[in-house]
Amino acid sequence: MSPNQQAAVAAAEPETKPRSVRVVLLALMIAMLLAMLDNMIIGTAMPTIVGELGGLEHLSWVVTAYTLATAASTPIWGKLGDMYGRKGMFLTSIVVFLIGSALSGMAQDMGQLIGFRAVQGLGAGGLMVGVMAIIGDLIPPRERGKYQGLMAGVMALAMIGGPLVGGTITDHLGWRWSFYINLPLGAVALFAVSAVLHLPKKRAEGRIDYLGAALLTVGITAIVLVTTWGGTEYAWSSAVIMELIALGVAALVGFVFVQRRAAQPIMPLHIFRSRNFTLMGIIGFVTGFAMFGAVLFLPLYQQSVQGASATNSGLLLLPMLCAMLVISLAAGRVTTRTGKYKIFPILGGVLMIVGMYLLSTMDTGTSRLTSGVYMAVIGAGMGFLMQITMLVAQNSVEMKDMGVASSTATLTRTLGSSFGVAIMGALFNHQVQDVMTERAGALGGKVTEQSAQLDAASLAKLPEAAREAYQHAVASGTHAAFLLGTVVSVVVLVAALFVKETPLRGGEDPKKAPAQDGEGDGTARRTAPAPEDRKLSENV
Repeated sequence: MSPNQQAAVAAAEPETKPRSVRVVLLALMIAMLLAMLDNMIIGTAMPTIVGELGGLEHLSWVVTAYTLATAASTPIWGKLGDMYGRKGMFLTSIVVFLIGSALSGMAQDMGQLIGFRAVQGLGAGGLMVGVMAIIGDLIPPRERGKYQGLMAGVMALAMIGGPLVGGTITDHLGWRWSFYINLPLGAVALFAVSAVLHLPKKRAEGRIDYLGAALLTVGITAIVLVTTWGGTEYAWSSAVIMELIALGVAALVGFVFVQRRAAQPIMPLHIFRSRNFTLMGIIGFVTGFAMFGAVLFLPLYQQSVQGASATNSGLLLLPMLCAMLVISLAAGRVTTRTGKYKIFPILGGVLMIVGMYLLSTMDTGTSRLTSGVYMAVIGAGMGFLMQITMLVAQNSVEMKDMGVASSTATLTRTLGSSFGVAIMGALFNHQVQDVMTERAGALGGKVTEQSAQLDAASLAKLPEAAREAYQHAVASGTHAAFLLGTVVSVVVLVAALFVKETPLRGGEDPKKAPAQDGEGDGTARRTAPAPEDRKLSENV
C-alpha cells in the first residue's frame, strides 16, 4: 500500500469507527429501553387485562413473575457472557425476551400470562447486564462518561413515556399490543447487534457452576418474595415470611461456601476484595432503595394530595428525571475530560440526603412548584450516582470479570429497589392507617382496610371529611417514607468518602501513567488501554 493510500485509510478510520460504535450503542439503548419500558407499559394495561382474562386474585404475579425471573437470571447471564462470549449471550437474551413477549401477547388466561411473563423476565435479565458489559468491553472507562447521558436518557424516557404509551396502545390497539410492541424494536436491536458488533469469541474450559447458580437463584427468589409479599399478601411476622427469610439466608450462606471452592464460580468472591467495587455495590443498593421509593410515592402524593391527573402520571416525575439526565450527562463529560470521579458520589450523597429531607417536609399545602423543586434536587443527586457507580465498579475489575461486575452492580440496585419499595411501603401503609383512624374514626380505618393506596375513582366517592382525612394521611405517610429515605441516604455519603480515586483505564499514556493499585486482589491494573480493550475497540 502506497503512503497516499495509507494516509487515506488513516483519515477515514476515525470517521468509520465512531459511526459503527454509534450504531452498536443505538442497538444497545433499544435493548435497554425494552427491559425498562415493559413494566411501565404493562402497569397501565393491567385493568384491561384483568377485565378480559379474569384472575384478579393472581394479578400481582404478572409483575412478580417478571421481577423474580429478571433478578434471578441477571448474575447468571453475566457469568455466561464472561465464559462463552458477550455477543452470543446478549443475542440469546434478546431472543428469549421476544419469545416471552410474543407468548404473553397470545396468553388466554392469567396462568399462561404469568408463565410467559417469567420467560420474558429471563430475557430481560440478560438485556440489562448485556448492555452494561458490552459498553464496558467496547469503551474504556475514561471515555465511557461521554455516553452516560444516553443511559440516563433511556431511563427517563421509560419512566415518562411508559404510562403514556401503555395507555395509548391499550385504548386504541388492545392490551395484547402492549407486548407485541416489543417485537419490531427487538428485531431492530437484534439485526444491528448481529451485523455491526464484532467481539472475540470465547470458550471456557471449566464447567458452569450449576450448584452455585441454583443456590443464588433460590436466595434471590426468597428475598424478592419477602419484599413483595411482606405486609401485603402476608404479615411480616407470618410463618410464610419467616420461612422465606430462613430459606434465603440458608441459600446465600451455602452460595458463599460453594463459590469459595468452585472452579468457575457464578460470582467470584475475589471481585469484592476491591474496596471500590464493594463500595459501589453499597451505593448502588441504597440508590435503588431511594430512587424507586421516590418513583412509587411521588405520583401517589401528587394525585391524592395535589389533585393531579393519573393519566399522565409519568409526567409528574419530569423535574426529577430531567435533573437526573442533565447532571448525569455533565458528570460524564467532566469524568472523561479530567479522569476524576470521586467528587460525584460525594455530591450525589449530599443531594440525596437534602432532597429526601425536603420531600419529607411536604404536606397538604405544598404547591406543585415547590414539590417540583424538591424533586429536581433528588434527581440531581441520582444523576451524580446512577452511572458513576457502574463505571467505577467496571473499572475495579479485570476485563475477564466484566460481565460478573456488571451483573452484580445491576443486581444490587435491583435488590435495593425491592427493599425500598417494601420497607418504605410498609411504613407508608402503617402511617396512613393510623392517621385515617385518628381523623375519621372507624370509617377511616374501613376506607383503607384493603389498601392504603386509593385510585382516583375510589377517592372521588369518599365523603368530604374522609377525603380530607385521606389527604392528610397520605401526606403523613410520604413524610415517614421520605424521612426513612433521608436516614438511609446517609450511607451513600459515608461510603463515597471511602472511595479511592484510582485512574480510569484508557485515558493516559502507558509510559507516563503509574501502575494502578490492585486494591487487595493481588493483580496490577493498567491505566492505559489493555490489549483486550484495544482489540475489542478495533473489532467494532
